[in-house]
Amino acid sequence: MDPAQRTRTRPVPGRRRPRLHLFDLDGTLLYGSAAAVEISQQLGVEREIRQLEAAFAAGGLTPPQFAARACALWTELTDEIVHAAFDGAPWLAGIREVWARIRADGEHCAVISLSPDFFVRRLQEWGADATHGSHWPEVPRAMPNGGTKYPLRPLDPSGILSPGSKVKIAGQLCAEFGVRAQDCVAYGDSMSDAALFATVPVSVAVNADHHVRSLASHHYNGRDLREAYGLVSRPR
Repeated sequence: MDPAQRTRTRPVPGRRRPRLHLFDLDGTLLYGSAAAVEISQQLGVEREIRQLEAAFAAGGLTPPQFAARACALWTELTDEIVHAAFDGAPWLAGIREVWARIRADGEHCAVISLSPDFFVRRLQEWGADATHGSHWPEVPRAMPNGGTKYPLRPLDPSGILSPGSKVKIAGQLCAEFGVRAQDCVAYGDSMSDAALFATVPVSVAVNADHHVRSLASHHYNGRDLREAYGLVSRPR
């Protein structure tokens, strides 16, 4: 959604303050998977990307290093493949319903992910007020002349987000929507969410690993975002 089209919520005396709900994507909105894995499945390089995912989780790769190596694997990537990966991904049930409920209550929802922004921003069509992902080279609709390979332009390491970026972006979104930092709710599953979980008062560990379970206010294991949201939803 264009920032100019967003509605800045102004507190009304006697009403509860609006909240900002911050969602991770990989392993959180996607059940047991990640955007890079779904794309790689479409390209036939799933084994290779899972090796990179394991190295990143173990601290052997930085986010820019992971992105550079993934780009090298995705030479045949086109927008059609991204579309197929997005549509075939194992999304949690109820994402659209939860975001519609959040917005109907005068609150806001955003997705912040280290995954490629060309994948993450598709969630705006599902009702997210804002999405933020790493700035990977844009994906062509089709390869020109059938010869040029992805990426058409070099990856810029400075555009790749880190776990700490989530905290910075959350602060920017709070200012944009007129929400206090203490009125944020974070949803995540892994190490990349730990810094954000440590800075917000309410958090939901969704199918999470040990990196965030001890930090979370609430825990959810399952495949329905409506149930995870129910742990923090306000009664109507």
